[in-house]
Amino acid sequence: MPTVVFAKTDDITVSVQGVGKLFQLFDDPRDRLKHMLLWRFGKTYGHPFWALRNVSFDLHRGEMMAIIGKNGSGKSTLLQMIAGILAPTEGSIYCSGRVAALLELGSGFNPEYTGRENIQLNASILGISANELKGKIQSIIDFADIGEFIDQPVKLYSSGMFVRLAFDVTTGLEADVLLIDEALAVGDVFFRQKCYRRLEELRQKGVSIILVTHSMGDVEQFCNNAVVLQNGKEVFQGQANEAVKWYYLDDYSSTTIENETSGEIAAREKWPPTDSLFNISTSNEITNGWAHCTLVALCDEKGNASRCFQQGELAQFIFDFELLHDIEVPNGGLVLHNDKGWTVHGKSTLLYGTGVPLSVAKGNRIRIIQKISLELETGEYTFEVALNTMPNNHYLSRSKFSPTDLYSNIRRICFITNIGPFLVVHRTKGFPVTLLHHGVANLPGSAEIIISNHSDLESGE
Repeated sequence: MPTVVFAKTDDITVSVQGVGKLFQLFDDPRDRLKHMLLWRFGKTYGHPFWALRNVSFDLHRGEMMAIIGKNGSGKSTLLQMIAGILAPTEGSIYCSGRVAALLELGSGFNPEYTGRENIQLNASILGISANELKGKIQSIIDFADIGEFIDQPVKLYSSGMFVRLAFDVTTGLEADVLLIDEALAVGDVFFRQKCYRRLEELRQKGVSIILVTHSMGDVEQFCNNAVVLQNGKEVFQGQANEAVKWYYLDDYSSTTIENETSGEIAAREKWPPTDSLFNISTSNEITNGWAHCTLVALCDEKGNASRCFQQGELAQFIFDFELLHDIEVPNGGLVLHNDKGWTVHGKSTLLYGTGVPLSVAKGNRIRIIQKISLELETGEYTFEVALNTMPNNHYLSRSKFSPTDLYSNIRRICFITNIGPFLVVHRTKGFPVTLLHHGVANLPGSAEIIISNHSDLESGE
């Protein structure tokens, strides 16, 4: 019989064993009512859907674990079962001590109550007495930092104010286990920094934390371990940095190349490895009909598949185009975008000064291998690749043209957008410091220190 059991253990605060959750889906709303009324008599409507199946893990005291996966993978459903909001269809869940959950904006709050009254309401739900709350309520109010709004109904709050109070209440009432589902994405960057400092303080005190997030940088930096879900199934469990790689490699597929499986490609060519390929069938290809993009891959310096790089590491972007028309001088390159959509880097074979043929006949394939040292701000990035062509006479006399005139003679043949994502994280080791630079990107330069004594400065020497 599926159960959610709250029991004391020595080190394990949450134990999820073989958990699954089954929902009944209906194509017609009327079928839902029929099913509710007639299932006891053996008549069923709709079709079953397993949102989760056979998920198991243990969370230890003082550990921060991430649950990651694409949208619809079952992360929120799993957290709701751990919180006791949903009952598992199969398997068992054991929790030790007091469990506090921040699952979605507004959950556990009465919109008609003031902020102060909602603090008192949540404290009573967690079993905290009025006397115990007296010693905590002022620190909770100070952390939320919403001023006089603490005594106003929360229905008047902005989403930022709401999440500040909700996070503060959830983390400030001394639970043994914290469950947080994407709530921190609402706050500004300064509040998120404040939240993670609070979470780290709680973790050091022995509080166990489960975090559901799409921010892989947060997973890498703050979490000990992670569970990766894919279509309701657990595909990986282990160290957070390894889990992030699994998360990003979830994008590749054997449908990368039309009429040809990625296995056939790997058999024909030694590289790139199959698991480095992106599923470009879901990307947007814009072409004039002269070429078709057949392969996009991302590897580390050694040629292994990777979607996660430390600052300054070398990444190899590999992309192939099949020519459907004769062209003159080929020119290929890529553009990198950060999570705000800003272009942070763009370069092509023309800008590198790469040696190229003056013409390429229809039926040939053009492979471009672009190696970039990722001296970028930590965070998530996407990229797009393109193939262009230019007349060989313009190419041979390119030094005589202004950039505007030169690029006016380039014809775009094919480009692919919305490729990615990949992640850049802080270095775990390095000299002189692990942080390579501050800001969006690193820039070539140098620095020196000149020491002058006070008498030199006064005399003007």
